[in-house]
Amino acid sequence: MKRFRKSTFIPLILLIYLAVMAYIGRDKLFAGSYLEYFGILIVTLLCIGILFFTLRKQEQVRERRQREMEERDRAEAEKKEQSGE
Repeated sequence: MKRFRKSTFIPLILLIYLAVMAYIGRDKLFAGSYLEYFGILIVTLLCIGILFFTLRKQEQVRERRQREMEERDRAEAEKKEQSGE
């Protein structure tokens, strides 16, 4: 089973939560508070988008550091192996 990344999973859960809250708060929309209703939705979507890109960038940095450490360890192991021969 493929594991979901944190940068995908958390914003997805928040989008589902936002959809439920938008459905519950639709009374404001029917009451004529269009600006308030859609303003809250847009601001929340922007926050979720910023969160997604921030988490994705952190994961990319973490993966790059992990690769660099593995390459460094491999190079050190090769150097030890060559000096031992």
